[in-house]
Amino acid sequence: MSGTSFWIVMAASSLACVVTTIGIVAISNYGTWAREHAVYFMSFAAGVLISVSFMHIIPRSFEMNDQAPTYLLAGFLGIYLTNRIVRLYVCREAECSANVTMGIIPMLGIGLHSFIDGVIYTVTFNVSVLTGVLAAIGMVLHEFPEGIVTFVLLERGGFNRRRAIMYAFLAAAISTPLGTLVSWSFINAIERSTLGLGLAVSAGALVYVGASHLLPAVEEETKRHTILALFAGVLVAIGIVMSKG
Repeated sequence: MSGTSFWIVMAASSLACVVTTIGIVAISNYGTWAREHAVYFMSFAAGVLISVSFMHIIPRSFEMNDQAPTYLLAGFLGIYLTNRIVRLYVCREAECSANVTMGIIPMLGIGLHSFIDGVIYTVTFNVSVLTGVLAAIGMVLHEFPEGIVTFVLLERGGFNRRRAIMYAFLAAAISTPLGTLVSWSFINAIERSTLGLGLAVSAGALVYVGASHLLPAVEEETKRHTILALFAGVLVAIGIVMSKG
């Protein structure tokens, strides 16, 4: 892809960084408003991510490589196991204080997740601008509540407001464009059939984020309009996919 395409990908991942930062600032300064509205962003983003994955990204990866179904499963299980390992086993290797178990360990998991988001931007935009944009819509929207969650976890772990903001920014925000930068040269050089495998892995990760990360968090809330937000996300995704044929 051209140098212009690189800047498109960087713009998308940088936008994710900005939206995450807005979430961090919102929760640190306007806590009540941020907590009340974050669930709607999560619900809408889940609708977009799940719909885009099943209607566009997964079929596209299957067209590009016959082995894509196996890598789709690997992407789903890989992101799940990575999150579980960080949460369950890191602390068992050391004596963890309250701020480690309540703040640092979840922060590491979110940081790794955000770094992988940056890689997903690189993969999807390398397939096509449409694929990248479709993935980016849901991913960017879920960054706002992710920034909120990261700050809250760090604050509950005993970090003061200033440190919680700084660590949340490093883990949840800046790690996304960093993931794009690190992965660009490698992914940009691989063959198209291999890129299809990467797209399948990305689709598995996106399905996990939408169905196993965002939706359970939404279901914990009692707000009725979250269902409307979910279906709004589904309709937006369907509309974009169908309009592009």
